[in-house]
Amino acid sequence: MFERQLQALNQCDVVQSQTGQHGEPRGSTNRSDGFGRLEGTTNAVAAVAQHELGDFIEAAGLLEYDPAAITRIYAGHPQRLLRRLWQTLVPIGLLLIGIGVDKLLGLLSNQERARTRAKEFSNLLVDLGPAFIKAGQALSTRPDIVPPVLLEELAQLQDQLPGFDSDLAMACIEDDLGAPVDSIYAELDREPISAASLGQVHQGYLKSGQKVAVKVQRPGLREQITLDLYIVRNIASWLNTNIGLIRSDLVALIDELGSRVFEEMDYLNEAANANKFRELHKENPRIAVPEIFSDATSRRVLTMEWIDGVKLTNLEAVRDLGIDPNDMVEVGVSCSLQQLLEHGFFHADPHPGNLLAMADGRLCYLDFGMMSEVSRESRTGLIQAVVHLVNRNFEKLSKDFVTLGFLAEDVNLEPIVPAFESVFSQAIEMGVNRMDFKSVTDDMSGVMYKFPFRVPPYYALILRSLVTLEGIALSVDSEFKILGAAYPYFARRLMEDPDPQLRQSLKEMLFEGDAFRWTRLEGLVESAGSQSQLDLESLLDQVLDFLFSANGGMLRNQLVEAVADRIDAIGWTALQRIGRSLPRPFQPPLLLDIAPSLNEDSYLDLEPIRQLITVLQQLPGFNPDLVFSRLPRLIRERDARQMGVALAQGLAERGVVRLVKAAAGSPN
Repeated sequence: MFERQLQALNQCDVVQSQTGQHGEPRGSTNRSDGFGRLEGTTNAVAAVAQHELGDFIEAAGLLEYDPAAITRIYAGHPQRLLRRLWQTLVPIGLLLIGIGVDKLLGLLSNQERARTRAKEFSNLLVDLGPAFIKAGQALSTRPDIVPPVLLEELAQLQDQLPGFDSDLAMACIEDDLGAPVDSIYAELDREPISAASLGQVHQGYLKSGQKVAVKVQRPGLREQITLDLYIVRNIASWLNTNIGLIRSDLVALIDELGSRVFEEMDYLNEAANANKFRELHKENPRIAVPEIFSDATSRRVLTMEWIDGVKLTNLEAVRDLGIDPNDMVEVGVSCSLQQLLEHGFFHADPHPGNLLAMADGRLCYLDFGMMSEVSRESRTGLIQAVVHLVNRNFEKLSKDFVTLGFLAEDVNLEPIVPAFESVFSQAIEMGVNRMDFKSVTDDMSGVMYKFPFRVPPYYALILRSLVTLEGIALSVDSEFKILGAAYPYFARRLMEDPDPQLRQSLKEMLFEGDAFRWTRLEGLVESAGSQSQLDLESLLDQVLDFLFSANGGMLRNQLVEAVADRIDAIGWTALQRIGRSLPRPFQPPLLLDIAPSLNEDSYLDLEPIRQLITVLQQLPGFNPDLVFSRLPRLIRERDARQMGVALAQGLAERGVVRLVKAAAGSPN
């Protein structure tokens, strides 16, 4: 089928200009009268609209990114390619020549000069159009490819562009929805309220009176982006082949970008993403997602509920709503971490315009064109990496990067381990809650650029999302630390998740050799407890599961030893007090001389347990019944009965030892 469509492209320009037949989108109807029915549009304007809405790639029926198909299309139409090559390669070539001269003269060693060139490159991408802007934004999350100074400039790339002609916008709506504008909307503003690289937004009302936002895609966008992706992909292929310093697969990067941009251009896909996101967060009363009106939505037109709200970065406006901006940031961070670590379906573009504070205290997410998914294995791997980071186990941390796809399995990790130690040691000394995320990522950028790292696409989007979110939070609170905010969520997942790998990670977190680290457990429980979604019942069950698992044998023995030592000490102290209360002639001298000391080799005492109980009691929603309700399980546990027997034996042994020492006249 595609081949037949490709053959028909030889007459594409004629077909578009004469008939307006150009790849009907899903959900639309074929209209033989073009745009003649568009009210308020003259015949001349309608003819222009008809012509400009024609799209070379639309005519080919290419709705998904396919590099091979794109190559076949442009092989038959070199004039389009040559024209765009002239528009792009000349300014790119001139800039590269300038940078090459600077490098030969040693001028790039000057940071100011290097930053100026980086800014020129960033500005050029904006001038070249949407595809190049998207490519720059993708590169801004790739420290394995881009030097740090250029990385900073690319991170500031914005895709805000002037809007396009209103007649074209109205024509696009009619063409895609298959009906006159006034039959779909009671009112629709002709002038857009905002515009970006892919489309623009109009305000209107449905026939039901519902206020809506209508997003309309730029005419000819698919053709422009496809051609630019084709050019950029071939440049990337040449660089990979001829520039030995580039380790990463640039072609794969462009293909990943192409797939995502094509998904963004399909508003039906965005509508599906919004509905999925709303379903995943329907139980969270603090999160809002605009309703999508499917009857007025197509591949190039998206009609959604109008949301009245203010940007989180507009602090005064947020406060005027009676809302604490810090509270909104906390809601956003918590939701983002839930997306990343629990659902595995996250919003990859949370810039200030896509996060609105609403008068009812909810945080509204907008624009679901760029979403990504993280597999269960990757989510587990991220949590394991955090555990190894906290434990300062940089050798295992380097292996985590292999598991997560950052490093090939055959890469020599020996020189990378000390590099990790250099980057993270000082930050860890400060504590996770005070770790500077941007500083750490900047230092890691240098390591990734130096060693053979390959940043997986999902991580690039995660990084972009977290950096953007931190930027928003810092505008509210200059002392905000995203890793500190994230740690409680990591703690909760580590405590609650039954995944065997995370059970092992929890053991690594809590044990140092054979010693159980009660302070770690207290810290984890306290951090996890700061999460409003903490499932206490699940937490207690996980604690019991761990205690009575095969891995919990050492902990059970230590608990028995600790409790036996404490009861023994309390018992002998009580006996001594009783002895001293007796009349002097009846006081047993040897018994009173024995100090009731604890076993010096004991790793535990009951004070940490008491502190842990205090922490549990302070958790929101804690009820003693949660503990008592699990007593029947404790009674049924074979290991619990064995612990009781071992405790009795331990007490008996200690009593006998003390009696023997007393009989022998030993003071110890």
